[in-house]
Amino acid sequence: MTTKIKSIYENEVVPYLKETFEYKNIHEIPKITKIQINRGLGIAGQNNKVLQKSIDEIRQITGQQPIITTAKKSIAGFKVREEMAMGITTTLRREKMYTFLDRFINLTLPRIRDFQGLDPKKFDKNGNYNLGITDQLIFPEIDYEQVDQMLGLNITIVTSAKNSKEGLALLTKIGIPFSK
Repeated sequence: MTTKIKSIYENEVVPYLKETFEYKNIHEIPKITKIQINRGLGIAGQNNKVLQKSIDEIRQITGQQPIITTAKKSIAGFKVREEMAMGITTTLRREKMYTFLDRFINLTLPRIRDFQGLDPKKFDKNGNYNLGITDQLIFPEIDYEQVDQMLGLNITIVTSAKNSKEGLALLTKIGIPFSK
């Protein structure tokens, strides 16, 4: 079963990138390798109710069980102890990655109020794209009645691009709307 995004990549993006950047080998053509979704909880991670609610929300959004990230060492100034829960993260690959990206582009982004497109300057030097979401209610999977507090999350789209220009061309051609 191929998703819509995967078929767009194979049928439209690969020929476009090969022609634009004049790749000699098909393995040079950039592709999306994974999507990483993180939520930092900080001190709120001590509260089991907030932690469990965050785990449930990320599971609903991604369809995958997230893992709990813990503090590596104690820092008294921040009231952090070693092995304390600090956040949650999940990594999407293959079919789940394409399915998430399809829902994100077609369902989630249009729900953002006054959406003008994503900022094209959020690429790192390796062609990976980072975006922060301040409100989890833009995801259709999240029920408004179940949300106690607004918690944001970070989405990183990791590509095999060599620079930000290639990464931008890849994600733009796949269908991610960037502002002009």
